[in-house]
Amino acid sequence: MAQEAAERPPEETLSRWKREQALLKARVIDWDTEAWQRDPAFSSLQRVGGVDVSFVQGDSVKACASLVVLSYPELEVVYEECRMVSLAAPYVSGFLAFREAPFLVEAVQRLQTQEPHLAPQVLLVDGNGVLHHRGFGVACHLGVLTDLPCIGVAKKLLQVDGLENNDLHKEKIRRLQAAGDTFPLMGVSGAILGMALRSHDRSHKPLYVSVGHRTSLEAAVRLTRSCCRFRIPEPVRQADIRSREYIRKTLGVPRPPPQEQEKSQNAQRPEVCPEEDSEEPTGEGGPCRARCRGPRTDLKAPSPGIQEQ
Repeated sequence: MAQEAAERPPEETLSRWKREQALLKARVIDWDTEAWQRDPAFSSLQRVGGVDVSFVQGDSVKACASLVVLSYPELEVVYEECRMVSLAAPYVSGFLAFREAPFLVEAVQRLQTQEPHLAPQVLLVDGNGVLHHRGFGVACHLGVLTDLPCIGVAKKLLQVDGLENNDLHKEKIRRLQAAGDTFPLMGVSGAILGMALRSHDRSHKPLYVSVGHRTSLEAAVRLTRSCCRFRIPEPVRQADIRSREYIRKTLGVPRPPPQEQEKSQNAQRPEVCPEEDSEEPTGEGGPCRARCRGPRTDLKAPSPGIQEQ
């Protein structure tokens, strides 16, 4: 099973995925649709959701899909669901949603049906929105299928439309002096695909925020910043922590000693994936999610600086 899921799908499947992306892309709304988005204080926003998929070490099929909902502005977890799932599609750059989105959409729909009073008013996604090869990343995919405002929050720059992680880009990053500082990600087409955001005073690595669905870029950046206790916005951070903890409890995976954890991270860290790479929630020295090279290899305890409060 693991070997089968790692194989690249046939070109016929990729063509079908491209057609589906194009059809769904036509439904993306890139402006604010909710009153709370136009309020500088987001005063009527009460619940913010985050999603994550964590993988089992040595297995490219078995994973845990996680949905959390946090109160806003307190950022306390009021709902969580973690479920073990079997991934049917392989990872292919530019098509992450076809691997992970079905399980996340189902989790949102279950919550909306069973406990609608806890359903999120907006979703933050570990990945890209319109900042994507075909302008339709996983955050767009989730947003359209759930009909929720959705924001893409990536940790690495996806180099599309002429965007490059070159010396000029790195110089712009150095000019981000304080939390909340930003610069636009303008492609050679002239379109602004997203915003680089310094999300926390203690982190020098920016986040790359892009529109997923039913939000403007300005509101997406403001909300992402307001959800950051650390570098990574709390809804995404909590979904990541809880999904990995669920795998540990479900499969009986022990927590390694800190020194062994550090050795394992250094030995197993893969090369950077061309799309939607991920790191430890603080973004400081954590392992990648290894989406393009196979199963996730980071089933380790969060570092002391990011233990749950």
